[in-house]
Amino acid sequence: MTTGHRITVEPTDRHVRVTREGQVLAESDEALLLKETGCPDRYYLPALDVRVDLLTPSRTTTHCPFKGDAVYWSLPDAPDSVWAYPDPKEEVQAIKDHLCFYDVEVS
Repeated sequence: MTTGHRITVEPTDRHVRVTREGQVLAESDEALLLKETGCPDRYYLPALDVRVDLLTPSRTTTHCPFKGDAVYWSLPDAPDSVWAYPDPKEEVQAIKDHLCFYDVEVS
């Protein structure tokens, strides 16, 4: 990793529930908390705890020099609002098979 840039991934004892407009999209007691320099803290939830039936695969992909290549899914009226790293870099290998949500309520 680059000097000054830091990423940590740790289990959280918090029960994480992800909703959008009142609909539960995911709920987990096994979420991981990813903290990254210059970015908001993000919860990554195991794919098994996500309502993937509500997601539509997107053609969008991005590259992060610290985490790897991300793939995306969309929600109705929320394109590319869910992502995952299918083959994350070694430093963040724990987020493999986990999904993360953007612009949703986490409780």
